[in-house]
Amino acid sequence: MNGTPVTPVPRRSHYEEVTEQLKAQILQGRLKAGDRLPSTKEMSERFGVSRSVTREALSALKAMGLIEIRQGGACRVIGRGEAGAAAAADASGTQGLSPAALPLDRSALAHMLEARSMLEVSNAALAAAKRTDADLERLREALADMEHAAAGGADADEADLRFHMALARAGQNPVLLRVFESIAMPLHAAIAGTRREPAAGPAVQERSSSEGISRQLLEEHTAIYEAVASCDQDRAVQQMRLHLEHMEAFLTDG
Repeated sequence: MNGTPVTPVPRRSHYEEVTEQLKAQILQGRLKAGDRLPSTKEMSERFGVSRSVTREALSALKAMGLIEIRQGGACRVIGRGEAGAAAAADASGTQGLSPAALPLDRSALAHMLEARSMLEVSNAALAAAKRTDADLERLREALADMEHAAAGGADADEADLRFHMALARAGQNPVLLRVFESIAMPLHAAIAGTRREPAAGPAVQERSSSEGISRQLLEEHTAIYEAVASCDQDRAVQQMRLHLEHMEAFLTDG
């Protein structure tokens, strides 16, 4: 990445922007197969984001088949061969579920929530069975950021997304991780947009801006984390279902 320009990332979409910028550099040939990426610390400084955000972006690129992450954290570009074919097709116009392409209508949101529910419940069960200490650390980092946001009445959307991405990664299933990554960012964008749309109704908009929702999300995610940390699959599934039910009610009521 030496000499390769990067753009400082807007606060509201760190994870998405870092992923998209790095993906574009790979698919456009500015980063070539065999190139080694800078350290997580250096990339975080260049993009102006936290290390946890950079790690989740790298995890997404790995799930797309664009990079490999070696023992010790070193990252190397795989390139646009077979491993990067799907991502290259996405960049060439078959965007599918990219955030920009997703319509923010109620029907599309309902379909995305239904797909998410099926994946998230499986992710929770697998994470409880297979999580590593490194996975737990990533989940704790996201929880800490959510707690900070709740304490200051700030938006916890980004930390929320990172928690769910870390949970999917903790399942140790690269196929499920890739499928989840393909809907996680567009769903995140759809939810954020829907909550702020006038069509969402005054009740949803008022709850979206309240400190209470951040605190509730923190409590629900903490319960999921505790179940995963305890390797309790049944409780992890139960807590995830409860969280998803609350989120669906939050988005569709009012």
